[in-house]
Amino acid sequence: MLSILLLSVFLLIDRLEAWNSRPFPFLQPEWQKVALQRRSFLSSATAMLTSAVLPVDSVVASASDNQNLIDVYFGCGCFWHVQHEFVEAERKILGRNDEQLTSRAAYAGGRLGMKDSKVCYHNVAQISDYGSLGHAEVVSVKIPKENFPDFAVEYCKLFRNGMRPDQLGDRGPEYRNLVGFTGGAGSDLAMQLIEASKVTGDQLDFAVGRGGDTTAKGGADSDIPRLVWIMDSDVYPAIVAENYHQFHDGFMFGEDYSNAYNSLAQMFAKLGEDFGRCPRV
Repeated sequence: MLSILLLSVFLLIDRLEAWNSRPFPFLQPEWQKVALQRRSFLSSATAMLTSAVLPVDSVVASASDNQNLIDVYFGCGCFWHVQHEFVEAERKILGRNDEQLTSRAAYAGGRLGMKDSKVCYHNVAQISDYGSLGHAEVVSVKIPKENFPDFAVEYCKLFRNGMRPDQLGDRGPEYRNLVGFTGGAGSDLAMQLIEASKVTGDQLDFAVGRGGDTTAKGGADSDIPRLVWIMDSDVYPAIVAENYHQFHDGFMFGEDYSNAYNSLAQMFAKLGEDFGRCPRV
């Protein structure tokens, strides 16, 4: 247990080669000294690591035969662009067709609203507002566990010099960077995520997510450039977003996708997928 608690501190920075050349600005000096010792600790801690879920099982039934599918989610600012990139990853890496796609715009990272699973986009009536409930925009996807490193690489490739595409536009905890899977930092997937960051330019740092509840001890996870919060999806599950957010054009100017892509939202609705009962405005 002690090693896992210590790992929570050391996962804050994954700059193994670059750390001695620059301090990380948001750490206090005493934590910087501790972090300098993390290289040797992580070598031994790796061996100690043990090995939201959205109702789309029927959609991927033909793709999941004899595969160990896991539910994971990735957050990197506005979920519109992220969903498109993970749809492309599903097609490229897993060879999925339209009806087998599992990438869904969703909300995750908060614990409020979990009882009734009702989480909504910003609305005039302020009903179950995801921002007020401590959630961030994410994309949830069902993938074979052995393909997690491939999808982690696709996630890390979304960043440029550690900054997400909409870094200067969308700001605030609703757009913070986070990745969720069962076990969080205690899972072997955590180290695979860090390795994916290394092979894509070592742009990112990582911390153990505490959630978006501002009343929680230690405060809420905030939107920090270059920092990704690692979440335990059993504690912080993903909740599917409204249908009108699914397969949407991107956030950036001119980031328009094909009509075939946009129409996937209605296709899944007609197939009977439940996208909640939230107000539109």
